[in-house]
Amino acid sequence: MNFHTRKWVKPEDLNPNGSLFGGTLLRWIDEEAVIYAIVQLGNPRVVTKFISEINFVSSAQQGDIIELGIKATDFGRTSITLTCQVRNKITRKSILTIDRMVFVNVDEQGNPVPHGRTAITYAIENDRS
Repeated sequence: MNFHTRKWVKPEDLNPNGSLFGGTLLRWIDEEAVIYAIVQLGNPRVVTKFISEINFVSSAQQGDIIELGIKATDFGRTSITLTCQVRNKITRKSILTIDRMVFVNVDEQGNPVPHGRTAITYAIENDRS
């Protein structure tokens, strides 16, 4: 699992309970995952197709630094499947997990097109980043 993106939880990211708003976290995850998919597939036209069950394990509070981990788990003919973990950067406590996120490689008209990839094309898997 590569943990490249870090976010600082600020007041504008909080829900009425004073913890990180789930919608904000999901927006961050979708953006990070699509960037990962774009880099892997070499095409800036990649769309979110499917996100499996989202498991909110614990919350993040104002001032926490969280990190998003993304890993490619499967390559289809036109798609890439990723898994995601979010954790507290300092404590390493899990905040959220998503088992499957599927992104589809599309052409200029938004039609699925084969990407020709079968394996991760960059980065050494390193849990200590």
